[in-house]
Amino acid sequence: MLKFLRVSVVIGLVSLFFGCAATALHPGAERIIVSKKDAPKGCKFMGAVVGEQGGSFTGAYTSNKALAQGSLNDMRNRALELGANYVQLETDRAGQTGSSGKYSGHLGQTDVTMTGNAYHCPPEEIGL
Repeated sequence: MLKFLRVSVVIGLVSLFFGCAATALHPGAERIIVSKKDAPKGCKFMGAVVGEQGGSFTGAYTSNKALAQGSLNDMRNRALELGANYVQLETDRAGQTGSSGKYSGHLGQTDVTMTGNAYHCPPEEIGL
C-alpha cells in the first residue's frame, strides 16, 4: 500500500510539472509566420489548424503566458506537419473554469485554443 501511494504521488507531481509548461516547438516550426492578415497572393491552402494548451486539470496550474504560448506552439507544430509556412490566425479563445460556494468563488483561465488557416507561401512573399 505504501509503495502504491509513493508511485501515485510521483505520477501526480510529474503530471503537474509537465502540465505547467508550454508545448514545445518542433524543429522548423519557429520559422512559421502567424498573422491575422490574409495570406499573400500565390500561397497554397494546406488546411485548417487548431492549437490547444491546458485543460480543466493542468490548466489551473499553468500561467496564462504558458497557455497562450503553448497554444501558439501547438498550432505552429500542426502547420509544420501540413507543410505550411504561414498561418492566418482566425480565432484565439481563452477558456475559464470556476467554482462557487456560499461565501466564496474562484474563476481562472484554464485553456487557450487558437484556430487558423495554414498556407505554403513563396518564402520571399512572407519575409523568409
